[in-house]
Formats: sequence, C-alpha cells, structure tokens
Amino acid sequence: MFNPLNLISKFIKSSNQKELDRISNIVTKINSLEDEFKNLDDLDFPKKTSAFKDQIKNGKKLDEILPEAFALVREASRRTRNERHFDVQIIGGVVLHEGKIAEMRTGEGKTLTITLAAYLNALTEKGVHIVTVNDYLAKRDSIDMGQIYNFLGLTSGYINNDQNDEDRKKNYSCDITYATNSELGFDYLRDNMKFSEAEMVQREHAFSIVDEIDSCLIDEARTPLVISGSADDKTAQYLAIDKLVKQLNDKDYEIDEKDRGILLTNDGINNVEKIFSDAGILKNNNFYDPENLGLVHHVNQALRANHLFEKGKDYIVKDESLKIIDELTGRILEGRRFGDGLHQALEAKEKITIQAENQTLASITYQNYFKLYKKMSGCTGTAATESEEFFEIYNLPVVVIPTNNEMIRKDYNDQIFRTEGEKNDAIIERIVECHNLGQPILIFTSSINKSEIYSKLLSKKNIKHVVLNAKNHANEAEIIANAGKENSVIITTSISGRGVDIQLGGKKGSIQDDQLKIDKAKIKTLGGLFVIGTERMESRRVDNQARGRAGRQGDEGSSIFYVSLEDDLMRIFGSESMNNMLEKLGLKDGESIDHPWINKALERAQQKVEARNFDIRKTLIKFDNVLNDQRHVVFSQRKNAMNSKNIFEYSDEFLKEISQDIVKLKIQKLSNPKSNEFSNRLRQIVGKSFEENEFKELISSSDNEIKEKILNKFKESRNDRINLLGEDHAKEIEKRIFLQSIDLNWKSHIQYLEQLRQVIGLRSYGQRDPLIEYKKEAFELFSNLLEKLKLDFVTILMNLKVLTEQAPEQENKNSMLDQIKKGKKIGRNEPCYCGSGKKFKHCCGAL
Repeated sequence: MFNPLNLISKFIKSSNQKELDRISNIVTKINSLEDEFKNLDDLDFPKKTSAFKDQIKNGKKLDEILPEAFALVREASRRTRNERHFDVQIIGGVVLHEGKIAEMRTGEGKTLTITLAAYLNALTEKGVHIVTVNDYLAKRDSIDMGQIYNFLGLTSGYINNDQNDEDRKKNYSCDITYATNSELGFDYLRDNMKFSEAEMVQREHAFSIVDEIDSCLIDEARTPLVISGSADDKTAQYLAIDKLVKQLNDKDYEIDEKDRGILLTNDGINNVEKIFSDAGILKNNNFYDPENLGLVHHVNQALRANHLFEKGKDYIVKDESLKIIDELTGRILEGRRFGDGLHQALEAKEKITIQAENQTLASITYQNYFKLYKKMSGCTGTAATESEEFFEIYNLPVVVIPTNNEMIRKDYNDQIFRTEGEKNDAIIERIVECHNLGQPILIFTSSINKSEIYSKLLSKKNIKHVVLNAKNHANEAEIIANAGKENSVIITTSISGRGVDIQLGGKKGSIQDDQLKIDKAKIKTLGGLFVIGTERMESRRVDNQARGRAGRQGDEGSSIFYVSLEDDLMRIFGSESMNNMLEKLGLKDGESIDHPWINKALERAQQKVEARNFDIRKTLIKFDNVLNDQRHVVFSQRKNAMNSKNIFEYSDEFLKEISQDIVKLKIQKLSNPKSNEFSNRLRQIVGKSFEENEFKELISSSDNEIKEKILNKFKESRNDRINLLGEDHAKEIEKRIFLQSIDLNWKSHIQYLEQLRQVIGLRSYGQRDPLIEYKKEAFELFSNLLEKLKLDFVTILMNLKVLTEQAPEQENKNSMLDQIKKGKKIGRNEPCYCGSGKKFKHCCGAL
C-alpha cells in the first residue's frame, strides 16, 4: 500500500537525521586516522596526551583536537580491553562532548562510549564527573575504564558511600571521577558547611556525563537531597495521635490516590474534635484553632501514614527500623527518611522505635545541583519520550543513535484482563510454558509485595527462581548479567540492574568461551530472553526500559505486558467506562483482549500520569529556584569569607553599616521620647561591652559620637584578642565565628522557607499566584536573614572576651589554634580555642 509519509521522508530529513549526518562526517575523519594510530608505540600514548594538553593551554579548542583524541582512545581501548569502539559509539561520544543526550539502546556499550568524551574533556585538567546509578557501577566502571585512561596517561577514581573525606578528596582530584548523583550532591552540600578550603573534597564543576540520565534527572528529580540534624523528641505525641487517628472510620476522611492526599470530611472534623477533646489534647475545642496548627499537621501525617502508605510497597520494617523503598527501582533507600514528620508517623503506626525528627541543615534538588556544571551531557536507552522535559528544564537536546546491529526483538501486544486474578493465572501459565522449553525469563513487577505474590505462585508450580527486591545485593549485578542463561527465571522490581549487560547464554568470563558460544546459540533458537511485564508502569519510558533488557546487539528476544482493570494505573487513571467497553467487546472470564481501543486507553492513562509528574517536577524546580538563587549568594559569600586573608574587612564593613542603621533609628525615634526601641536595639548590639554609666552616655551622645564610641569599643575588644593570641589567630577566630553565624542563620532560614512552602498553596483560594507570593515573601525573609547575619556577627565580636586567668596552657592553646589553621576539626569536649576556658561545645562551638 502506498504511504505518502515514506515518500516525504526521502526528501525531508528529520532534525535527528541531520544531526547524525553532520556527526558522520566527523566519524569519517576519525576513521581515516585509525591506521596511523595503530602504528604508535605503547609509550607514545601518554606523550600524545601531554601534547594535547599543551595545545589546549596554547588556545586550541577541544573540537579541533576531537578527531585525533577519539582515534587515540579507540586504539587505547583496543589494546587494553580488546574492545574497539563501533562507529555508532563514536557518534555517541561526539554527542556527549557537545553537551547533549545520546539515546542508545540497551547493550550498545554506553560505558565504553563515555570514555571518548571523558578523555577529551579531561585534557582541560578541570576534572570530569561521570555519574552512575549505584556505588557498584561507580567502582566497576572506574576500575574497568581506568585501564584505558591509565594507558593514556590520565588518572581515574570513584566515590563510594563508605569513603572518608581524605579518600574522597584524592578521588575528586583524579582527571576522571565516577560517582552516584547522591554522593556528588551531598559532597557539595557538606563542602559548603566546612570551615576551610583544605577540608573541602570537590573541585570545580566543569563537565559531567550522566549515565542513565533519565533515572537521575527525571525519576529522582522530585526528591531533594537533604542534610539533617536532630530536633526535639516528640515520641509520646506521635504515639498518642496514631492511637487516636485509628479510632476514625471510613466516613471521616476522603482519600485522593492521585495526589496521595487525604482530607477530613465534616463528620471527620467533628469526630476528631470529640476524640481529641476527650483525650485532653485539643485546645479551645476547635481543631482549626491557631493554637492547634501543629496538631492539624500531625493528624494529617498520621492519616496519610495509616491509609496511603503501604508496608511492602512504600517501605519495609527491617531490624526494628523503617526503611523507604524507591518506587522505581524497588531498592531500599539507605539513610533516607520521609520528611515533615511522616517517617515518625509511620514508625508510630508500625509500633517501632520512633527516631527524633530531623531539622534541615542544607538541601538542594538534583536539577539545581547539575546546573552547577558548566557543561553537562548524558546517555540512556530511553530519553526520547521525555525529550521535551530535558530541553525545557536542562536545555539538553536528545539525539537518537542508531543501533550497531538491527533490532529483531518481538514486542507483543498487551494482554488485557478484567481482574487481577485472571491476569496472574495467565502470566504463570505463560512462564510455565516458556520455562519448560528452557527459555530464560525476566519478570518485572511494580512492588515488593507483587514480587512476593508471583514468587509464591511459581513456588506452587515448583519453578526454581530468584527474587531481586529492595535489597541492593552486592551480587545483584551478577544475577542480572546472567539472566540470559538457560532455565533462568528472575523476578525483579522495575529497573534493577540498570547499567548491566545481559548476554544470552550467560556472562562472559564466568563460562569458558567455547561453552558460552554453544549456550548462546541454544538460547537464540529458543527465542532469546523473554521479558514479562506484570503491569504497565506510570511511565512509558519505564516500560521501555524493561523491554530493553532483551534484544541487545541484534540478539533474539521478546517482551509482553499483562494488564488488568484492577491494576493501579487503570484503576486510578484509566477510563471508568473501560469495564463496560470490555463487556461490549464480549470479553468472558479468563479471556484476554488485544484491541486498539484498549491500547489507546492505556496510552492515555500513562500520558496523564507523565504530564502530571512533569508538572510536579516543573513546580518543584520553580519553587527551588527561589531558594537556589539565595543558596548561591550565601554559599559564595561563605566561600569568599573562608578564603579571605583579611576577615577584619568583613566585620569592619558590617559594623559601619549597623552603626549607620542605629543612628537612623535614633533620628526616627527622637520625636517620641517614650519609645525605648532605640535604646533596646542599641543594648542588643553592644550587650555588656559598655558599663551601665558608659551606656547612658552612649544613648545621649551625638550621631557621630555614637558611631565613634561603638567603633572604639569594637576595636578595643579585637586588640585584646590580638595582643593575647596574635593577629593570625585573632583573624581565625573572627572567621570561624562568621562562618558559624552564616550556618546557624541559613539553617533557620531554610526552615522558614519549608514552612512557607507548605502553606503558600492556600493563597490560590484568594486568587493569588502561590509562586509569586512565595518569591515575594522569600525575598523579605532573605533580606532579614542578611541583616540578622550582620547583627549576630558584630554582636558576638563586641562581647567576646578573652579570659586570661582561665585560659588553658599556652602550648595547648597554640596547638588548638594550629589545628584551626590547618582546617582540622576541634573535639566538642576540648577547651575552646578563643581562650575562654570553656569547652568548645559550650563556647564558639555552640554558636
């Protein structure tokens, strides 16, 4: 049949094809250099690297060096790993270097592709960060690809969760560093809480290549990175509220599964007021009385914990501890806790030890962390469906790279059933059928609970299988890598084992090469790896990731999804008339249907969720951008102060501004002699640095005299410190106090903004845009923060006294101050370096 679109496509090329054609010309140039580089001696490779670095220092652009550099990496890879980059990998390398996203199918060798762009950009000597999805891959890729980098004369390292600051600094100093997104983000936040540059572990943010970029920048983008400290213990309150909330009935609340929210009905509010009044918890017999705002919040969280969060799906209880499960990977998120009291509400629900609430000390979203890099790129098997989001939020275009060998995987149409029971029966029947032939099967589920259900069903059929879920197995990668073996049956949640190549017959190295060829040939005749999706996920991209586990490098393979109208996606987002439609189409019990109407409805449901999640991420980044701008100001101010050789300039400037503000306040209040605001504010600043009679004289002094007296008293206090400790140590004390003042005030500011963010949505009821209101109020809060920061700093310095009679021994004091200069930490129970005689935690360490 004639298709006019085919005719048009012959004459009008897509933008993607134009990109591929342009890059193909570069690939031709690289290929023309291959013979020349094959004749090089091994020792010539690091010499070439040194020559490239010199050319860059002399003004040559990376693009000019690219063909030679890529040809050199290809030859180095061939010699060290016996892996020669395919032309499509060279295309991918160019795309990565140009700051774009390369969509490369599973099994196309993304890890090797990355080495090309990493090497070229490492020649600038500013460091390249390669972002992986877990610690195992960071270590594996750094060691495996390190063979190539070392041969070329470059260094490579990796960051893992268990490393100390010294190891981290050493690895960040390498030319190329592999790390997970969370390790990179947390190190950035921690660096901005350090007291000297010597303590900081990261270098500048020059270039990052994000492997599995959709997982990092989309799937995890809704969860900000947060460094927390403990707050007040409210264990009894959580337990009491949980107990009382369990007395409510179904008519007292309405559940919104789409937004994961829960609302009390009028009956519910009345019931809450009765139950909580009887318990003596409610004030003024009114649930929404201003004095009960904290209670309202905790009741809402207890309701969510009891009715929206499911054990085995959203969290598990392990070793008397409640651990969050990643909704996409099914893994435990070690060290992560739900914020805003929700984690404590869940601990109360499960009757396990309630850990103290955490207070945010520093936070950043992945979106804003990765925007720190001057250049960023990434690769994944699935990016095209989210290309709009990548471009809109990160300004990253997506280039779809063709496969090295033609894709021959069979993707079967979805099998749709009315009930979950019927669907499960059909899935088990299909698994038994394929397993009897020996075909390897990889089964994807949406949660741990679902994995356990299918595991029990397979056990009843005596089918040996492996379940991978919620535990970041050290051997998970090994299990996934061998998923292509005969008779293998693996049940896993979502995208476990990303970054691991599944080869038919089994993993190279674990079996003799001759046997591997025989096994691979046999699996090919059986149809290759069979991927079974037990339901459609919220995103088409995640489904494509599951499908992409089969059919690597032109291998045989197949995939199928089973769907029921009782699945979460269909129940929450699907059409209500779907069941009627199936009945009209004559669907009987136990039968499945494959119909374009149903497929369309499924696609619409997924698009609804994708659009909704995109909006959530866009909203999150709009709000976080407000905090991000302020974060940059504070962090850069902090870094400048930390690196300043003369911190006295900061305090002198602040003192000058505050003195001027005091004089302005005096002028404003002169017309009202009864007002104590001027004297109170003055007392707040000078504290006890002025004796009572001096203070009375100060109040009645002229404007210039006030400024002069405050300045003299300030300098007097500083000179005392200089005379006792020396100028360098006195400067170090002022610097440490300033940095701690910044940290303390910034921590409080973040809390204010978090509270503001929670209630700002209510402004929409008054026809006001919550984002505009948030920006306006956040700006006012930030202005107050800067003023308070200056005031706190000057006040402490005005009143800081060095008590010589209680000072520790000079030798001990000097060693303490040397520790400070070297950026070493002072023990909380050691004497304070300021010479007060108090413990550090009760003196400067308490600021």
